Amino acid sequence: MLRSVFLLAAVLGLPTAALADADAGISKLKHDLPHWMQQGGIPGLSIAVLRNGKTVWIGSYGVANKATRQPVTAKTLFNAASLSKTVFAYTVLRMVDQGKIDLDTPLTRYVSDRPSHDPRLDKVTARFVLSHRTGFPNWRNDAKDELKIYFDPGSRFSYSGEGMVYLQRAVEAVTGKPLNQVVTEQVFQPLGMNESSYTARPDLAAYFATGYSFDGQGTVLFQNTQANAAASLNTNAHDYALFVEAILNGRGLKASTLAQMETPQIAVDPTCTNCLDAPPKTLSTDLFWGLGWGIEKNASGTYLWHWGDNGIFKAYVVADLKRRSAVILFDNSISGLSVAQAATETALGGDHPSFRWLNYDTFDSSNLRFARDLQAHGVQRALRDFSGEIAAGKVSERSVNDTGYRMLREKRYADAIAIFQRNVAAHPSSSNAYDSLGEAYMDNGQTELAIESYKKTLELNPGSTNAKAMLQKLHAPAS
Repeated sequence: MLRSVFLLAAVLGLPTAALADADAGISKLKHDLPHWMQQGGIPGLSIAVLRNGKTVWIGSYGVANKATRQPVTAKTLFNAASLSKTVFAYTVLRMVDQGKIDLDTPLTRYVSDRPSHDPRLDKVTARFVLSHRTGFPNWRNDAKDELKIYFDPGSRFSYSGEGMVYLQRAVEAVTGKPLNQVVTEQVFQPLGMNESSYTARPDLAAYFATGYSFDGQGTVLFQNTQANAAASLNTNAHDYALFVEAILNGRGLKASTLAQMETPQIAVDPTCTNCLDAPPKTLSTDLFWGLGWGIEKNASGTYLWHWGDNGIFKAYVVADLKRRSAVILFDNSISGLSVAQAATETALGGDHPSFRWLNYDTFDSSNLRFARDLQAHGVQRALRDFSGEIAAGKVSERSVNDTGYRMLREKRYADAIAIFQRNVAAHPSSSNAYDSLGEAYMDNGQTELAIESYKKTLELNPGSTNAKAMLQKLHAPAS
């Protein structure tokens, strides 16, 4: 009934506020989001909902900066992280329509410098980059390192930011302009995205959000001097919603090009996003990659989607192609994606397998509650409070392990060891749990215990190259 009311309101041309008020999903979001954010430990969030190809609601919640209590507004700027890739893809496809670049021409025709000596580099095309089929890793350890190609380009999926940066070099070579200028001319100005940029905008400093880690440390919005097509876009819910409106309404691209963007190019491996080591044993039947976008196809519909994760800034977008509806999220917390599934299901309904694939903790998960308890009360209290849930696996091995490494990075060796010991107790057949404990012992100078842990790692996983290397480093035999 409420959906019918909403459609009638749209037909009658009622104001946007009236459309939002008539929408049950938006009403529920208004009511529930503050509670979800509190449970997830998210300081600030901005959300946009689109219906019938038009933005009908932008919601602003919490604070952009905890110290100043600056509130989030529709103008608050967040780092879009990998949502940068969708805008870049749209830019490239506009250039395809203009005859400036070809989807299936090897990028070595456009870029003279070769980041890899592998002859298979000559197979890498814009199409392969946009559908993550280059064979490149997500990122190199150092931009000066050789860019390794792990499998034949085009043969399978593995998510790669490096591919986007390589395509960026082709765009810049063809146009003779830096990327941010190209995107400004091709996308930002035509769509009215006046507060979006891949490079620093000190003139907009009043709108910058600060991102927060689990320990409460804040970092002001990243200000890149050089654009990165895969990750450096800073934008807000208002601007990004204008971009999604263009996608849903077919604005700026030829119909045939838009159709290619929305057509699956490759099915993903359902077990991984970065899939370099081996070909997939099976392929997903409901998750694919198009040109710049993930695609969900199932009985509930066909959706374009993407996630963004630059640590302390998280983002998510999903668009229902048939109903031309969408939801967009930006926030400033390491746990920000914990509300994405609930927000998507509330705003759009339907089944969204992307969340199972990404496997982020939800705001009400035991993993996040454990992390918050640890931050509030310390390691020993949290281990005591969640003893049963850790033993039962409700607080996952991965979550406990990640927490231990956070302690290790902070050189809190006793805390790290206590956490890794608890993980070993809960998962005695896990070689990774013993490997992590061995690293903590080694970093704390407890050589004999480190050797013992690494030997147990090899007992459980004889192929562990890391354990072998660490035992060699510790001058201990592998057996």
